[in-house]
Amino acid sequence: MNTDQIKGQAKQLSGKLKETWGKLTDDDLALYEGQRDQFLGRVQQQYGIAKEDAEKKLRMIEESYKTGSSGSSRHAA
Repeated sequence: MNTDQIKGQAKQLSGKLKETWGKLTDDDLALYEGQRDQFLGRVQQQYGIAKEDAEKKLRMIEESYKTGSSGSSRHAA
């Protein structure tokens, strides 16, 4: 896999996160790449949900992305 493919996949995942949690800014989404705990904190703050709920939803998104699931559903946790 070349660099362009990796960047493309990262952009697709970022889009999926934005679709799921539309209140998050691009800066919030950038946290996902390097500071996962801070990203989850932003989700908690924006949506008023427990860390465990945010973590569970994020894992579901990551797993669906890894398995190539194309089912698109918008959930505001």
